[in-house]
Amino acid sequence: MSPCPFSGQKAEDCGWICQGDDLLDLFNWAKENKFAIPAVNCVSSSSINSVLEAPLSPDDDQRHGSLEAAKVSQNPVIIQISQGGGAFYCGKGIKDTDYQATIAGSVSLALHTRTVAPLYKVPVVIHSDHCAKKLLPWFDGMLEADANYARANGGKPLFCSHMLDLSEETDDENIATCVDRFTKMQKDGMKQWLEMEIGITGGEEDGVDNSNVDPEKLMTTPAQIHAVYSALSPIAPYFSIAAAFGNVHGVYKPGNVVLNPTILGKHQAYVGEKTGKATPLYLVFHGGSGSTKQEIKTAVSNGVVKMNIDTDTQWAYWTGLRDYFFKNWDSLMLQVGVVSVGGDPDKPNKKKFDPRVWLRAAEETLVARVKLAYEELGAVSTLTLT
Repeated sequence: MSPCPFSGQKAEDCGWICQGDDLLDLFNWAKENKFAIPAVNCVSSSSINSVLEAPLSPDDDQRHGSLEAAKVSQNPVIIQISQGGGAFYCGKGIKDTDYQATIAGSVSLALHTRTVAPLYKVPVVIHSDHCAKKLLPWFDGMLEADANYARANGGKPLFCSHMLDLSEETDDENIATCVDRFTKMQKDGMKQWLEMEIGITGGEEDGVDNSNVDPEKLMTTPAQIHAVYSALSPIAPYFSIAAAFGNVHGVYKPGNVVLNPTILGKHQAYVGEKTGKATPLYLVFHGGSGSTKQEIKTAVSNGVVKMNIDTDTQWAYWTGLRDYFFKNWDSLMLQVGVVSVGGDPDKPNKKKFDPRVWLRAAEETLVARVKLAYEELGAVSTLTLT
């Protein structure tokens, strides 16, 4: 495997935020070397820090808390925010009139990530997740924040990439909206990446419920993919496609979800024949939680360079908190006094209920789950290669 194209002094000069041509090079590197980068939905600074921590090398002394196991992967990472996550990040006490809370929370996430990324020293991509038609004011608010940030920071936008998901609309409206916003994202040399979805991801996430969608719509056709490529490629090369191949958000019992990642190879071949390029597409795997190792491997081998993970990482974060509570329950019932039989009635419990302690327990299990994602995606210690 060749060395990471975004590292060393180049990455230092960019604050380890990968965007524009550097992001294009990063995805090319992943595609050529048959691995993908996990994209984790974050809703707090705690979850951001955990995701950033997972790619660190085991001997790095810039970590939060204790050192991790020696097998910690050292890899690029994608931090992403959803509309609901943005509103939560701002604070549930703020009314989300005209998506003001969502926009403010999303901007806050991006600024936090940019502030701490140089300390973690791994390539970071800041991305916004599913934006349906009704959420376009949120998307446009982020583009405004991008433009304002770029004017003050040498032309570099705040976010590295954004996602439009108009898969519930007609293909013509979906593609036309992507062309309009993608054109705006290239103004003044900002070179922002666009991820778009064509074909529907089933299940429910962040208030968008596709649980009862026609199963045929869960499989994107090669002609649809070529239509997207033909519309976007004349504008800029900075785009990826989330093609549906039976994907469903959430986790379900084995056998309830049937994925067919082999059709992604057919998409590559179809567009490749039309363009004369071997693997012209940058593909994205949505609904990655709960997928088998073989399904992930097949998808990556067919050009998937990014896989979204949300349900599995939510569960991982919760299990750390859950296990901490059950381990320390008798010291968490009262501020003073251990309630179990023989417990000290005068013992202060502040060190047990300090939020930094139980939040850290949640962070550690999230770190472990993101480490597992790297292994499943074929990305293990990719930054150590020279």
